[in-house]
Amino acid sequence: MSEATNPSSPQPREKAAEHLEEAHQLLDTLRKRLDRHPELEEAILKIETALNLLTVGTGGML
Repeated sequence: MSEATNPSSPQPREKAAEHLEEAHQLLDTLRKRLDRHPELEEAILKIETALNLLTVGTGGML
């Protein structure tokens, strides 16, 4: 059965939330390893800002 017709498969938003959580955990691990590297901090801030803008732009339907 395809994901579109399988009611037990995760919805796109749920899947996106899972990916975001995993990415957040990976970035936190990198922050600790690199001892708050300035370029990494800037990249993380830009990604978080972009995600916030997308969330607002889609009415939270991301």
